[in-house]
Amino acid sequence: MSAERSPIPLILTGIASIIGTVLVLWYYGYLHFAKQEDALLLNEFTMLKTVEGVDYKVSLQPADQIAQCFDGVLVLFDMQQKGLSGVLVDKRQRAVRCVSEEQPKPAE
Repeated sequence: MSAERSPIPLILTGIASIIGTVLVLWYYGYLHFAKQEDALLLNEFTMLKTVEGVDYKVSLQPADQIAQCFDGVLVLFDMQQKGLSGVLVDKRQRAVRCVSEEQPKPAE
């Protein structure tokens, strides 16, 4: 007896497996669905080049972002949207490097 098996249970099992995998990855933080408000637009930032003898003016009010140096890469943290952070990159997606301001160790 050759009974043909219906492919519907196999298809439903495959779809359920994919949905289950995505849900587990999302729950444990390995998958993040980005929202439009999560993005910091780079066109909101401008670099002021310091040239000797040329004055430039900067607002006394601080920006809503804080930058820190982690492993030699400049990371921006947004103070308005908690948990929002990002690496500052140039137009070629190269990370902007920084030098950490560690206190020099005394010579022994």
